[in-house]
Amino acid sequence: MAKGVTLRDVAELAGVSSRTVSNVVNGYAPVAEATRVRVQQAVDKLGYRPNVLARNLAAGRSGQIAVVVPYLDTPYFAELLQGIIRAARVQGYNVLIDQTDGDAEHEKLFLSRGSQHLLFDGVIFSPLGLAQSDLTERDPSLPLVVLGERVSDGGFDHVGIDDVAASLEATEHLLGLGRRRVAAIGDQPYRTGEAAQLRTRGYRLAHERAGLPVSEELVVSTPRFNRSDGATAMAHLLDDLEEPPDAVFCYSDLVALGALHTLATRGLRVPEDIAVVGYDDIEDGRYSNPPVTTVSPDKKVIAETAVERLLKRIGSSTPVPGKEIRAPHRLIPRASTIGRQAAAADRS
Repeated sequence: MAKGVTLRDVAELAGVSSRTVSNVVNGYAPVAEATRVRVQQAVDKLGYRPNVLARNLAAGRSGQIAVVVPYLDTPYFAELLQGIIRAARVQGYNVLIDQTDGDAEHEKLFLSRGSQHLLFDGVIFSPLGLAQSDLTERDPSLPLVVLGERVSDGGFDHVGIDDVAASLEATEHLLGLGRRRVAAIGDQPYRTGEAAQLRTRGYRLAHERAGLPVSEELVVSTPRFNRSDGATAMAHLLDDLEEPPDAVFCYSDLVALGALHTLATRGLRVPEDIAVVGYDDIEDGRYSNPPVTTVSPDKKVIAETAVERLLKRIGSSTPVPGKEIRAPHRLIPRASTIGRQAAAADRS
């Protein structure tokens, strides 16, 4: 920062009030786009950077946010956390990370601000052990942004992709390739399995639109979305059914990697014998053999939006209405469904 540059200097150059500059820099209030651009140009020209530490101390804040996820060893969360940390750092915030292992009582601790309010100013939260109804028991004064499939009750923001639409696209991709016994691996028909249930809904909707019945034996539940679950479920589909599937829609890329492992050990070809689709677009799936067709959530948008909304809540002196925010997603066809030659042609 240029030495001695103040908020007032930026305001004078931009021809606006100091409060308007503060609103633009901190995102506290909506500002007309033309005004925002003018202020940002002045900020860039003068090299102004807000004194975040002083601002936080004056407001009685810690300058830290907590990010609470079920598992740190899951590549999806690891990649998402990188984006959250980068976005928070730009705003001068540090990030505290906690792993809950899906334990409901541990997760509830982060919804009750209690004695932890000095440690962090707000929480970005991806619950696994809690159901939608459990979120109503939180401390209403705690700034909260929820990831995953939990609909906002008006008191927090929810950021995620449309799981039903994404799963519909994944299943329609397989049906569009002429596959007619498409299995689904990852259903979780219990109270806290909302995300999996939405993916199953999309899977069923694709069959309904294609005028095809769903064979219930092809819908396989798993306790988690990991490699071993995928390998075990794929073995079941091959060993215990009279007619195995000709395609599988896996509810995570890790599940898909496990399924690929089982198929390889059985000498089956992918996609010639069985096509495989995953979900999450993790780096491992791009380098598997074959690379996995996947639903790709825009993790960068999810991370940046979650941080933006949380800091808006932290900085507001009045309650901020909850918002449902849908991040973009896309289906990325790779060799596990369209074959190596077609995948190579798509990249050329």
